[in-house]
Amino acid sequence: MPMEPTVISQPIPEATPTFTIGDVPVYGDAILSPMDGFSDWPFRSICRALGSAMSYTEFVKAEFIVHALEHIADRFKFDESERPIAFQIYGDDPDEIVEAALLVQEMHPDTIDINMGCPAKTVVHGGAGVGMMRTPLRVARLFRKLTNVLAVPVTGKIRLGWEGYLSYRLIARIVEENGGKLIAVHGRTKEQGYGGQADWDAIAEVKAAVKIPVIGNGDVKAPADIDRMKAYTGVDAVMIGRAAIGNPWIFSRLDRSQVTPDMVRRMVQEHLEKHLAFYGPARGMMLFRKHAMQYLKLQRLPRAIRTEILLQETPQDFLRQLESNYAVLN
Repeated sequence: MPMEPTVISQPIPEATPTFTIGDVPVYGDAILSPMDGFSDWPFRSICRALGSAMSYTEFVKAEFIVHALEHIADRFKFDESERPIAFQIYGDDPDEIVEAALLVQEMHPDTIDINMGCPAKTVVHGGAGVGMMRTPLRVARLFRKLTNVLAVPVTGKIRLGWEGYLSYRLIARIVEENGGKLIAVHGRTKEQGYGGQADWDAIAEVKAAVKIPVIGNGDVKAPADIDRMKAYTGVDAVMIGRAAIGNPWIFSRLDRSQVTPDMVRRMVQEHLEKHLAFYGPARGMMLFRKHAMQYLKLQRLPRAIRTEILLQETPQDFLRQLESNYAVLN
């Protein structure tokens, strides 16, 4: 049987929502950011149980949804406890994105989010991801079509734009004017990728430019940063991405120093169990190593011991090696 989550931090139904996406209430102000290769069901469910206010799936290309949905449908699997759940999709053809959105709407998400922020060359070169921010009229056409045909709220996630063409204020207003119900903004340009410093002033400008809820993203590395960003920018909530990998306790407002070795050990076991259940033994173990590496770094294990644990090929050997070195964690 699956182990109980280490910490439970679910909102009570009667509570006043922190904000709403259309008519969808959201309880809480810290949200796991959608991350390709990380925001799968095992990790989302853990972060949700620890306090993440809603779930976003990994982004999926509209073309794959339209032509091969049966092969990527697992990316949209979710638990009812994850609601509200946002399905994130991307593409460069508005008509294809609309067709894909209509298909995934049948899986009953609470919202559908359009990724306009991914800076990866393989995504941007065709005009998808942050590439869409260079074509405001295409964004307007897309959101107008989506909000006319979908029964669920439509939202967007953006960056600041491209150096030399920072279109974040314009795109945010276009999303709102064409029926979008929320905008999330990562305070970095396409060229910055995930480096440099996030521009919280720009995030504040987006918040001031629209009346729909705004989520800020970028350089939220510790619990104190959640309140700091909200106070500085006025956003309704913040997204946490890389800082949550190996440290999902950030959603419970725990500093890293408050996460005990035993909490790490139990979380590694729980997360691995979910991975094996979702992906199967071989693939689950392989994909889990990137998470295990971050969990073990949290406790500053000597590199030789981390390597020894991570090189184990089976889940049983991995857990046995972890337990045998548990004294080091203490």
